[in-house]
Amino acid sequence: MRTPHRTEPQHRPHDHSTPSHDLYGELGALDDGPVEDLLGGEATARRARQDEAPQWSAPDHRRGGRSGRRSRRRRKRNRFPGPSFVVKTVVGLVVVAAFVALADRWALLYAQHRAAEGLKEQLGLAAAPEVEIGGFPFLTQVADRRLDSVRVTVPDVAADRVSLAKVTASARDIRLDTDGFTSVRGAHVSRLDGDVLLSFADLNRELGASQVRFAGDGRDRVQARGTLPVAGHDLRLRARATIQRQGERGIATRIGGIRLDIGDLATYRPGTRASDGLHLTSKGSADLARETRKAKALLSVPAIVRRLGVPETTARNALSDDGDLSEVTGSPRFARQARSLNLIDLVADHPEALRTLGLEPDLLDALSRLTRPALADRLSLAFELPEPPQGNVRLRSVRVERDGIRVRLTGSELAVGGS
Repeated sequence: MRTPHRTEPQHRPHDHSTPSHDLYGELGALDDGPVEDLLGGEATARRARQDEAPQWSAPDHRRGGRSGRRSRRRRKRNRFPGPSFVVKTVVGLVVVAAFVALADRWALLYAQHRAAEGLKEQLGLAAAPEVEIGGFPFLTQVADRRLDSVRVTVPDVAADRVSLAKVTASARDIRLDTDGFTSVRGAHVSRLDGDVLLSFADLNRELGASQVRFAGDGRDRVQARGTLPVAGHDLRLRARATIQRQGERGIATRIGGIRLDIGDLATYRPGTRASDGLHLTSKGSADLARETRKAKALLSVPAIVRRLGVPETTARNALSDDGDLSEVTGSPRFARQARSLNLIDLVADHPEALRTLGLEPDLLDALSRLTRPALADRLSLAFELPEPPQGNVRLRSVRVERDGIRVRLTGSELAVGGS
């Protein structure tokens, strides 16, 4: 072991700016060789291990944290389907459902078309009816051979002398006779509810008397107003029809109040009662008191004088004296008797007297042949529902409305098509 060299301290002047002795310099001057020799190779080995070990550095939380989150997201994606997978699945299901619904609607339209054509052929209609099949989905109903509901609307159906403006029928619980989706042989209807409209517009057009118009007059009555041509003269027509059921499938009309007005002169009522026939109106009988020529024409016929209840002597005096004539024709009794005359009874024997009143013989002859049944037939609104081959259909109610005659009907156990 070496002995460190020592020097004697030298006395220097006191300097306040520096320390009295250099402590760091003295420590640095010490030689640590003997310590290394004392510890031997252990210190050397420790330094070697430190040199070989990786150097420590501060952790980078930013990069390390982002990498960790990315790893966690990858693990989550591996564990659960992502949003894109769910969206694709939903879109796929929607597309499939749309195709299924489209196929179901196409099959429904095809079935409705086939049913409409079949009804057109069976009923002999000019145009195919409108058929609406209810319920969804349609294909499952066909597979089950049962339909929930079917609604059929048929316009312009012939019924005797008139046309039904609109016939609507709603069927429920229909059992199909079928071998498949395109092979339907027939159907069985458990219940049917129908609505029939006989419109006044069609009645105005179809009943021959095109100048006659029909209108409602209460719950069960119809009024007819218009003109009717008779022997070249347009006579004003008035009539009343009472609507009533006839049996379970028919509608009958009772025509009453028929009258034909010949201007303001006379009114014709067909029938055999005393009030029926051709009679002067109140205005027509009043004109006799003012028009001397017409009054003398009647008083010159003895048969008419007797029917008027005027004594023959009084009638002769009235023909020769206008004062007596005015006294006779101006009395209330004469006016009543004049209105009670049935002029149809006089036309054969005294046509000239009636012509003086303004009544042509050809017109009176035509009126005498225009009987009440003939007029009533022209105004008849009756019709009857056809009898189905199987099941039954009956009227439920009949009512006069603003647009026409409304008929409600019901049916059950009906068969359509083949069995």
